[in-house]
Amino acid sequence: MSAIKHRKVIAGLALAAAAALPLAACSSTDDSSSDSSSTEVAKPLARINALSGEDTAIALDKGFTDALTSLKLTPGVVGTAKLTDGSLVFPITGGNVTYYKPGTAKPYVIGQVQHEGSGLSLTAGDTKVELTNFNVDPGISRVYGDVTVNGKVAATSAFLFQLRGATLKPLQTEGDTAILEGTKVFISPVAAGLLNDTFGTDAVTDQLLVGVAKITVNTTP
Repeated sequence: MSAIKHRKVIAGLALAAAAALPLAACSSTDDSSSDSSSTEVAKPLARINALSGEDTAIALDKGFTDALTSLKLTPGVVGTAKLTDGSLVFPITGGNVTYYKPGTAKPYVIGQVQHEGSGLSLTAGDTKVELTNFNVDPGISRVYGDVTVNGKVAATSAFLFQLRGATLKPLQTEGDTAILEGTKVFISPVAAGLLNDTFGTDAVTDQLLVGVAKITVNTTP
């Protein structure tokens, strides 16, 4: 493999790992790793100061769509988001990421992956909730965003989704893109409470699986 190709693969791994949020990024290491990291400053394998291009797609779980139907909630998209073939697609608009060799730093992926200007809407009767401007924090496997109810701001930078990467598939590379698929996306306790209060129900819980994420990112700045 050429040096240029190798750097592209490493960069793609860093970008995709940050967006997909495998739980291993937050897992504990053994004592020897902890001792080493406490006395030495780990060097990153890759650092991307400005993310650009491609998207995060969430293949909606049937349990989630059935729950929306039972609650008489109609899903929709906001801004540049798309709903295509059962998947919500949010363009990646910016952010940054630093990726360390697993075991040399905790967490081994830090930064943020931004999806400004897009989001998800849920409507019931005259009430419309919009969840927008998603910002992924890879260090703690959380997604933050803004919330409006009928156009009025209800929350900013709220903890909206939690991610679990145990089902994450190996990294794939195609040309100048990297793809990671398999991370599960769940409603957060904060979002569950907000949606229950807004729509007058108690059916939304933090065990509700929204879907499975597929992250496609550019490996070249």
